[in-house]
Amino acid sequence: MNPDATTTGADAIDEAIASGNDFDGSPIPQAKLGLYHQVMGLEAERQRSGVSNTMRSRIVRIGAKHIPQAELNQMLIDADFAPLKDKEIAFYYSGK
Repeated sequence: MNPDATTTGADAIDEAIASGNDFDGSPIPQAKLGLYHQVMGLEAERQRSGVSNTMRSRIVRIGAKHIPQAELNQMLIDADFAPLKDKEIAFYYSGK
């Protein structure tokens, strides 16, 4: 990985994977890279259900790391997405 590269932002992980090196400069083992590429290849071939569904899924998955449950739920509703489902609350917020 480029020593001047950042470890923040959505592309940081992809850039590190593409370079084959972790943020500390150590090489990512080939077995890990191979499995990652195999699974991502399967995902690339999966039929998508729609952009709005994918956007909502990403918002919930990532938002739950940063935004309190009630606030994220209201944000979803305000943006005309479905509110948090019970299974999402249990999965993302049960340990918080």
